[in-house]
Amino acid sequence: MLRVYGWEARLDEVKLINSWSKVVGPVIHKKTMDLHVEKRVLFVKLDSDALRQELSYAKSLIIKNLNQEAGKEVINDIVFR
Repeated sequence: MLRVYGWEARLDEVKLINSWSKVVGPVIHKKTMDLHVEKRVLFVKLDSDALRQELSYAKSLIIKNLNQEAGKEVINDIVFR
């Protein structure tokens, strides 16, 4: 039924966003101002330029771990802002 109404993908996105803290840890979670998914891309707004740069080096690992927590491939890219 969820698939019929197109809610399954949205629920997967919510599950992925809810796992952000577990994947990146409490320190980075506290520096995160906003998270949202558009067209399989996770947009992450951070309050630190240095952290933004640091996380860009670990982008592929973060994508892999978030998708693993969600139980399927929900995103294929992350944009840090």
